[in-house]
Amino acid sequence: MRLDNQEESKNVEDRRGGAVKTGGISIIGLVVAFVAWKFFGADPQQAYQVTKQVTSQQQPQQIQQPTAEQVASKTFVSKVLRSTEEVWTPIFQQHNMTYKTPTLVMYTGATSTACGQGQSAMGPFYCPADQKVYLDTEFFKQMKTQMGMQGGDFAYAYVIAHEVGHHVQTLLGTSSQVSKLRAQSNKVQSNLLSVRQELQADCYAGIWAKQNNDQKQFLQQGDIEKAMDAAQKIGDDYLQHQATGRVVPDSFTHGTSQQRMTWFNRGLQSGNLESCDTFSGSI
Repeated sequence: MRLDNQEESKNVEDRRGGAVKTGGISIIGLVVAFVAWKFFGADPQQAYQVTKQVTSQQQPQQIQQPTAEQVASKTFVSKVLRSTEEVWTPIFQQHNMTYKTPTLVMYTGATSTACGQGQSAMGPFYCPADQKVYLDTEFFKQMKTQMGMQGGDFAYAYVIAHEVGHHVQTLLGTSSQVSKLRAQSNKVQSNLLSVRQELQADCYAGIWAKQNNDQKQFLQQGDIEKAMDAAQKIGDDYLQHQATGRVVPDSFTHGTSQQRMTWFNRGLQSGNLESCDTFSGSI
């Protein structure tokens, strides 16, 4: 996948870094502690500790510099996100709507969201309450080392495009409709609605790939195969069989491997919203 000529999105929030407070106490702090002890009779140890706490809070913070790997992953994610913006903005315009761009949050381990505490073990996810995509880029490593995927930039980009697909569903009102229907349904029916919603996000990821390739010719040989491999290995049937040795279709929430590959490919071939109606008829 070629992203050399792709601009970066401004809608990436990187929470992986952090500020580290400088330790110790300043010379001024020592003077203040001495005055408190000498002239006001304060306990010298207490004066030192209180002054240390106050002055350390006032000291400037040192910002950790990102590693080369962090810089590279942010650049990659920013470019992929920008490519989704360039695809969905004109599609919405064609339907007399305005595309509101989502924010993509990069984090490590855990982070707070409007949908509750986000954990890296959850994998990439979209929160409709704050319209943000959450991504711990360690998931990309897990795709290859733990899930046995072929990996590659396009497979990673497909994951991001899928989550952006959920944002599209939120803007179109699909997500709220599904939520209402699921609240009125039994467990099996609710799971089926979830499957249909996830497959539509896969189809939307296919639209992104088609439209972006038409604009930028960014696909390279083997990219589609890697995306299909990723779709296969995150199918409910594949994951259940790998984990337990058996498959329980009524518990599916994302769709089978074949369904996920089929709907991604449908979006890839057509490149239009109308082809992604997973809520009518069989899937």
